[in-house]
Amino acid sequence: MIDEFDYKEPRCTLCDGKEFYNPELSGAKGRIPVKRVIEKADGYFNKNDLAGAKRHLEYWEKEAKELNDNSGELSIVDELLGLYRKNGEKENALRVIERAIILIDNLQLQNTVSGATIYLNAATTMKAFGKAKDAIPLYGKALKIYSENLEETDVRFGGFYNNYALALTDAGEYDKAEECYFNAVKVMEKAENGKPDLAITYVNLAHLYETAGKSDKITDCLFKAYGLLNDEENVKNGYFAYVLSKCAPSFKYFGYGKIASDFEKESTEIYERS
Repeated sequence: MIDEFDYKEPRCTLCDGKEFYNPELSGAKGRIPVKRVIEKADGYFNKNDLAGAKRHLEYWEKEAKELNDNSGELSIVDELLGLYRKNGEKENALRVIERAIILIDNLQLQNTVSGATIYLNAATTMKAFGKAKDAIPLYGKALKIYSENLEETDVRFGGFYNNYALALTDAGEYDKAEECYFNAVKVMEKAENGKPDLAITYVNLAHLYETAGKSDKITDCLFKAYGLLNDEENVKNGYFAYVLSKCAPSFKYFGYGKIASDFEKESTEIYERS
């Protein structure tokens, strides 16, 4: 199945470089330029240069620690969660999960949308390294905060439900996973530029139906995903290229080799133009 956080990283409100008051920050010796750091990291990600992104983010993680800039460090750690997951770096991923939770507590963000988004990222990283059951309580915490602070149609719910469903599938809770995917569909159908995300949901549903022994529903899911990814309204950027590259193996797995090859080719061409 496809982990949405492999291709679309969440962003907490700390990442826009805005200042906010918190007594804990009085001990900081300075602040790292969060907005510029994240923008440069995006440049590496758009070119699929994960090695460059790692060097860049780890440098600024160290700088933030030396400055005792907890808010800046949390923004970088949130980025590193996804990067280490993509790279399969389990030890580093678990290290930054632990650090993220400590920083959320230090900054008193436990009940904020920013904190919830990082809980979600951490939970998805735990799931990626075989800790789905341990991740489910974190998903529950994120859902509670989102439900109390966001409209039901907020696009962030789409990402939440997609990733929560993956963990529920790994935990063998297939009916709950299917319900989450349906909830994700409801959100992403109304979202601006939401077709790639919606395609991901249908591809994941296809994998769920195979696991749950409902193979008669697989073809319909793949047909819907294919149509969404070929829609002329899609923005052909690095994000879309990554979606194609992640969907291609699933189409190949289900016997659609030509479609998979076309997706891989288009993904490569988009990256080369970036």
